[in-house]
Amino acid sequence: MRNIEFAETAPIINEALSFSGVFNTPPASGAVEKTSRGIVVSWASHQDEVRAAQKLRFDVFAGEMGARLNSPIPGHDIDLFDNYCEHLIVRDQASQEVIGTYRVLTPVQAKRVGSTYSDTEFDLTRLRALRPRMVELGRSCVHPKHRHGGVIMALWSALAEFMVRNQLDTMIGCASVPMLRNGIVSGDVAASIWRQIQATHLAPIEHHVRPRLPLPIEKLNSDLEVEPPALIKGYLRLGAKVLGPPAWDPDFNSADLPMLMRIADMPARYRKHFLGV
Repeated sequence: MRNIEFAETAPIINEALSFSGVFNTPPASGAVEKTSRGIVVSWASHQDEVRAAQKLRFDVFAGEMGARLNSPIPGHDIDLFDNYCEHLIVRDQASQEVIGTYRVLTPVQAKRVGSTYSDTEFDLTRLRALRPRMVELGRSCVHPKHRHGGVIMALWSALAEFMVRNQLDTMIGCASVPMLRNGIVSGDVAASIWRQIQATHLAPIEHHVRPRLPLPIEKLNSDLEVEPPALIKGYLRLGAKVLGPPAWDPDFNSADLPMLMRIADMPARYRKHFLGV
C-alpha cells in the first residue's frame, strides 16, 4: 500500500462513515468504468493510461515528498512490479487527466514476479498461509487539486468490488509516514505513530513481520502528540492491523508501516457501505 499521506484528506474519514496482470475474473474495460461527481473510475486497459498514472506518482512522490526515483523514463515513477500489476485510475471527467491511482498485485502475479513490493521491505514469512487470497495495494496517490473524499471513496469502492469479484479476502501494503517535518528529516513522528498504533491495532503475533531496514525506534522520540495520517486512520477504521514496527525507506524519504486488512475484519457498517452486505 505505499500510500502518500495528506493532511488534506481528513474529510475522507467522515465521508466514509467516520493492477497489466492476470485477474481470476477479467474485467471488461467498458464494464468497470464508472462516472460520479465529475470523476471517472476505471482499470487501466492500455499503456498510455498506466504511463499517466506513473507520471502522477512521480509528481507526488518526487515533487512533493522528495523521493529519489531511479526510473527508465524521466518524469515517471516506474519499477519492476508495475508490469505485473493492475492499475486503478481516477480521471477528471472534463479534462480526462488522471487524478488518482492505486496499483494492485494479485496472488497469481505475485508468484510470477517472485514477490510483492512489501517483501522487499519486510520479512513476510508469517503471512505465507494468507498469500493464495491476498493482494498487495500500493503506490496510492491523489493529485493535490483533487484531494477530497470523492476520489478516495471512488478508489476504495472499486477496490472492494475487485476483491469480491475475484474471491480475494486480504489486502496488505506499506503505509508511508513522511519523514520530512518542518524542513527537517526525522523519524520521531513515525516512531510516535507506531507507538500509538501498536497499543491499539497490533495484529496477532502469528501475523507479525520484521522490517529488513528497521527505523531505529529506540533512538527516536516516540512521545510526540501527533495523529496518524488521514489514510492510515481510514485503514484502521476499516479494520486494518499493523503487523510490526516501521521500515525505513531512504529513497522515498519515509517510514513504512506494514499493514493488513481482511474483509472479515471490516466493521459491519463499512462492509455494507462498500460491499452492500
